[in-house]
Amino acid sequence: MDFTILIVIIVLALIFDYINGFHDAANAIATIVATKVLTPFQAVVWAAFFNFLAYWVFGFGVADTVAKTANTMEINLTVILAGIIAAICWNLLTWWLGIPSSSSHTLIGGFAGAAIAHAGFDVVTWYKAASAGGMPSGVIIIIAFIVLAPLLGALASYLISIWLLNSSKKSIYPKLFTGALMIATVVFVAYQMIPYDKIKKPRFDSHFWSVVFEAHNIKWFLVAFIILSVSTFCLFFSRMSHSKSESWLKKMQLLSSAAFSLGHGGNDSQKVMGIIAAAVAVYIHTNGLPQESMPEWLNVVLPDETGDFHMPSWIPLACYSAIAAGTLSGGWKIVKTMGSKITKVTSFEGVAAETAGALTLYFTEHLKIPVSTTHTITGSIIGVGLTKRISAVRWGVTVSLIWAWVLTIPISAILAALFYYVLNMFL
Repeated sequence: MDFTILIVIIVLALIFDYINGFHDAANAIATIVATKVLTPFQAVVWAAFFNFLAYWVFGFGVADTVAKTANTMEINLTVILAGIIAAICWNLLTWWLGIPSSSSHTLIGGFAGAAIAHAGFDVVTWYKAASAGGMPSGVIIIIAFIVLAPLLGALASYLISIWLLNSSKKSIYPKLFTGALMIATVVFVAYQMIPYDKIKKPRFDSHFWSVVFEAHNIKWFLVAFIILSVSTFCLFFSRMSHSKSESWLKKMQLLSSAAFSLGHGGNDSQKVMGIIAAAVAVYIHTNGLPQESMPEWLNVVLPDETGDFHMPSWIPLACYSAIAAGTLSGGWKIVKTMGSKITKVTSFEGVAAETAGALTLYFTEHLKIPVSTTHTITGSIIGVGLTKRISAVRWGVTVSLIWAWVLTIPISAILAALFYYVLNMFL
């Protein structure tokens, strides 16, 4: 019976991942559709491709954080099943209403709510102190980033917009700043690189290619590429005519939306991997099975104090494929909200918002914090609007979105608790 429930959980988790894709497709494509850089169909194909490409870029830090939302030694598979069903229901409802709520927080809220219904509040990992050089984790940190993620996105997009605006003027000071930023970026990214002798599992015999294609390093190469690309444009911005700069900004939107789609795929797919990993850990514990007895396709080992971690390759491949397929299905109601109702978006605003959103997602993923891509890009769009004037942001729409964000975790938790009580009568 437990094995059947485990398979059902895996299937539903991938269905949730698919729904997440079309629910959150608007996050990556709203601005390039609004500015007519790509048609809606071209945009979803573009975003889906980079959603899937994230498989080769990101690790499993966020998956680990999600898997440890609740103590897997004190819950059962019914808890995880109830959490996923609640998350799917809330996601479908908000998609139907055109509300860009967070799929991430829906999943966290559902998992936590069902766990509380099963074993009380103590079963949830509310707060875990940071290890050496790391960040604290737990549900409280995830809740804190409901506020912090959009604020970080807004601040980043505001600063990028100011930088671009000043670069359009014929002055030496913006160019000096840009040059200094380029040097600082190269130095910082070089410092973040993992050398060959510290790579646990090199992919190639060649030291050079092993370093280049190490997932951690690829992510930082991308950060450098994004910042250096925008910097190069800023160096020549003041010399361009309006039509030429607009043409280049539209080309840059392809880069910024691709970068954000990578972050979306890497961040959101990992959450589903975490749920699947938690389900396998619970199955092993509740059935008293030795880890060695598990078939290779289910041989999942959650990270411990030593940092050992194992996940069969089919799990991340399936998760990235599901979210990419979901993105291909689109989410046009939410595209309208994100692309036009918050503030008027041009190519200039699109580049600033998507670049800021992508960088925010990369840094939070590096810190193993599961944040909402929806919240991040919404905050980034608001930040761009603020560079014009405060009234440029349609605050009535924004306040409605914030209410949806605040309510997502508690409503998902309550739904999951109700589903748990119902399922517990039959399973």
